[in-house]
Amino acid sequence: MVVRVLPDFLVNQIAAGEVVERPASVVKELVENALDAGADEIVVDIVDGGRTLISVIDNGCGMNREDLSRAIMRHATSKLPDDNLQNITYMGFRGEALPSIASVSDMTIDTYNGTDENGWCLECNSGEIKPSAWQGGTRIRVQNLFAKTPARLKFLRADRAEMMSIVDVVKRLAMARRDVGFTLNNKWRFPKDQDLLERIAAVMGDDVVGQMLPVDTKSASSNMHLTGYISVPTLRRASSVDQFLFVNNRPVQDKVLVGALRAAYMDVMHAREFPLCALYLNIDPSAVDVNVSPAKTEVHFLEPNHVRAFIIKSLRDVLAQTLNENISQNIVTPENDAHTGFMHFNIPSVSQSQNWHVADRHNTTWMDKIFDSKPSTGAKPFEVDLQQEDAPTTEFPLGRAIGQIGKKYILAQSGDNLVIVDQHAAHERITYEHLRKHEIKTQPLLTPIVVNLRGEEVMAILSIVDELKQSGLHIEAFGDDAVAIFEKPADWDMDWGAVLRDMADEVRVNGHSSNLNEKLHLKLANYACHHSVRAGQVLDLTQMNALLRDIENTTRGGECNHGRPVYKFIPLTEIDGWFERC
Repeated sequence: MVVRVLPDFLVNQIAAGEVVERPASVVKELVENALDAGADEIVVDIVDGGRTLISVIDNGCGMNREDLSRAIMRHATSKLPDDNLQNITYMGFRGEALPSIASVSDMTIDTYNGTDENGWCLECNSGEIKPSAWQGGTRIRVQNLFAKTPARLKFLRADRAEMMSIVDVVKRLAMARRDVGFTLNNKWRFPKDQDLLERIAAVMGDDVVGQMLPVDTKSASSNMHLTGYISVPTLRRASSVDQFLFVNNRPVQDKVLVGALRAAYMDVMHAREFPLCALYLNIDPSAVDVNVSPAKTEVHFLEPNHVRAFIIKSLRDVLAQTLNENISQNIVTPENDAHTGFMHFNIPSVSQSQNWHVADRHNTTWMDKIFDSKPSTGAKPFEVDLQQEDAPTTEFPLGRAIGQIGKKYILAQSGDNLVIVDQHAAHERITYEHLRKHEIKTQPLLTPIVVNLRGEEVMAILSIVDELKQSGLHIEAFGDDAVAIFEKPADWDMDWGAVLRDMADEVRVNGHSSNLNEKLHLKLANYACHHSVRAGQVLDLTQMNALLRDIENTTRGGECNHGRPVYKFIPLTEIDGWFERC
């Protein structure tokens, strides 16, 4: 077989197959070039989903004649001032985008650097450069995309579908750079220097207003800083379309970050639902490798487990705020109230001082075995000391109970709001958080459980032994194709072979596994669900108020373990509107 050196036009078309997958890829590369050129206003125009025309105009620094002639040469770039690939601070750096796009389209570049006597125009097909009347920045016009490669053209989807992908690309870049103004087809506009919450609402929709929680955490042990916003658990989507993740202001689709986001929401949202987020991770460029994919959408972290743990803890701390800590900003309070929030009093925890636990129906349960400390039992449900009741004038976040409706919901009034609380969801969260405070009780095994695995599965499991130990599972290697379980969570009888194989598959794909934690969460959630106040159970006012006080001081108290809302606020002004009293 003869070794052949491929001609340049074919090399460029092969590179285009990696870089230019569809019109959205062209838009991404051209807009990133505009950002690297220092532009703060970018205008994108699309015709026929990008197959007829893609036009990108920016007010960046522009190019002189010599730089313009080199711009369409392969591996020619202004983004690497030196040969250090470990310190990449630009969006692009490969020098493949423009020659790849030119090889599969009719591309024209007009540019002006502000110092030459005139602008310059490059016809990429012929390579001819001639003077131009263009003034200010750069304009790139890509026409007849894939006309030179009909086989690629036939794989394009409908114009509407391609346009949706382009909109998504522009939105992600707009979220990455709030200091830049973006305009797409004169329809999607994102003003320059827009407030982050305003841009989030413009990108994700108006339903996010008042439903996003701020994140601002720095790592004490490393140079990591996480900022942005995440949605309250009751605001979710059916897909990950509104999850915007950035590393050093670069939009990425990274398994470590996505896995950390999922793990943080594990006990407040259903696994088939997705939170909304705009999260910005700033990290030392030397600790992250962006040179891992031609599209530059993936990254590799030097210490992925450390990054994942930092993000999970940061987000869980935000989600763990109690009602007393974050409710005042969402409630309409009386105009004559001089306080910015609610007055806080030293309210004893109902679960600790008022015997808020449902009586144990059995002498022993698996929960008694799996946890070192057994929850209080034997008391009658809702045994409340009437002397604990505060004066009627006390203002609480969830107000004071005024009744029960449908034997399911507690009605209360707080300020100028009607409050509706799901009694089962509220007590379910209280019970779940109480169980989580206990440490997992482990059971040493006299005879280890040996699980036969493939060699690659053994290596995957051994890479997370420290994480498994935190979940009560002590595993060691047992030869080259097996592992041995020497200690496991008490009263956990399951098919450990199937569990470990699933975990190994997850580690091989994502670099980590949350399988065991998810199984523990399901056990706790099921126990909390079956040992909490049920819908249909009649409560008196004392019991209702006790439940309200406890949920106010419970972390993640806004949602039950399955992600359902615990309470809702209805302003009295809205009720007035129902009865035309406005």
